Amino acid sequence: MSAESIFSKPVSKAQQGVLFRIAKRQAAGDDSGIDYSDIPLLTDEQLAQFRRTPKVLVAARIDKEVYDWLMKYGKGYSTRINGILRRVMEGTQ
Repeated sequence: MSAESIFSKPVSKAQQGVLFRIAKRQAAGDDSGIDYSDIPLLTDEQLAQFRRTPKVLVAARIDKEVYDWLMKYGKGYSTRINGILRRVMEGTQ
């Protein structure tokens, strides 16, 4: 099953109810039902490892059709371009 088929499938009434209750709790900031006791605390060394990959501002010329295709999925086209290029890069290594 593809991600596209999952996201395009309609949500059932039961699923809508569950999502509504979760959204309501999140909006209220109610996380009292979450049990964090089995999650170990991270050390300062572990936390220091979590850094975003530095970004570089690049201007590139792309075909209009490619641009239109990227834009039809909404905002975040530069992030989308980065993801596509990263997958290609990782596939060639």
